[in-house]
Amino acid sequence: MNTHLFKAGISAALAIAFATFCPPPSLAQANVPRYEVDASWPKPLPDRWVTGEMGGVCVDSQDHVFIAQRVNDVGGMDGHLEGLTNDELNAGQAAPPVIEFDAEGNVVNSWGDANLLPKDLHGCAIDRDGHVWLDGSEDGIVQEYSHDGRELLLQIGKRGVFDSSDGTVTGAPLNSSPSQFFRVSEIGFDPRNGDVYVADGHAKGKGGNNFRIVVFDKSGHYLRQWKLHRSPEEAGAAAAPTVHCVRVSNDGLVYVCDRWMNRVQVFDTTGNFQKNIPFAFKVWTPIPAGGTGSRREAMLVGSCSSVEFSRDPGQKFMYVINEIDEQIDVVDRATGRVLDSFGRPGHQVGEFMHAHTMALDSKGNIYVGESVDGRRVQKFKLVGSR
Repeated sequence: MNTHLFKAGISAALAIAFATFCPPPSLAQANVPRYEVDASWPKPLPDRWVTGEMGGVCVDSQDHVFIAQRVNDVGGMDGHLEGLTNDELNAGQAAPPVIEFDAEGNVVNSWGDANLLPKDLHGCAIDRDGHVWLDGSEDGIVQEYSHDGRELLLQIGKRGVFDSSDGTVTGAPLNSSPSQFFRVSEIGFDPRNGDVYVADGHAKGKGGNNFRIVVFDKSGHYLRQWKLHRSPEEAGAAAAPTVHCVRVSNDGLVYVCDRWMNRVQVFDTTGNFQKNIPFAFKVWTPIPAGGTGSRREAMLVGSCSSVEFSRDPGQKFMYVINEIDEQIDVVDRATGRVLDSFGRPGHQVGEFMHAHTMALDSKGNIYVGESVDGRRVQKFKLVGSR
């Protein structure tokens, strides 16, 4: 037997088998959505408006984009400037808290009384009736408004009161009230019946941690609640639980951003834990042990701050804001595998500085809101697949 020919034949067979069962990345990731920034969106704001941190971004059935942004809160509990600087106010004026854009990026409406809205706006969501829901990370309420913002339709909780040991934001969170919250992060809806899911626990209180999902029917009646899942090994983990987002898929799964644990947790709609989906991040600049530099502070943010689904009926893809790496991860929802990503740190068009929240329109375009040093919303257009 010619051993050289035999070895060559074996090598060829293995190569064919490998190609069959392990296709190259270009084939294995076929049809993965591809995005490009739309630098023409939005159009310039009127009257020299200046926006603050983007607390929430949401899209209605007409592909109108709403932003809920912070312009009046200065020096929040998290220690950074949330309102506008003197320089910004000298050059322009504070934009209204809620701004509505049409699909082309033109402002078509604006509204919001900061004395009535939740403090430190942190999320917005639009239900199937077109009503706008708002919450705040330094308040204990959620609110439902008419589409044009003229009418407050529902409020759950009392403004300035918290689900804590003493009713204040400095008390120990109780994780228990059916009608009051503690530093709300986000609101989502069950697409099948309209139930309202509230992510309650933007960050720990001074007296303890708050980390639950609370569910109401569409009329605001309490249904149930549950806490983030912790294994026995994680019960004493140093990282504080932070429920930063909640979304319900068409097939009845609840996706929750377990932010500081760098993962998404998946539950069924009754609160039974299904699985963790971890999201790694890169430490681009080495940090000395015990260091307190900006990269160390960024790492405390966590790699999962917002989740959305693709617009196909099966919601094959999931989009996750990796807040540490300043990018959007495109994920296979069934396996949790990251297939692609876009974005990078920076202040230029298409780059992110504290990507914080996002929403999709009916065409699959993604709108990303930035907080802290970003303070803007950008549109990323779906331009095909790879």
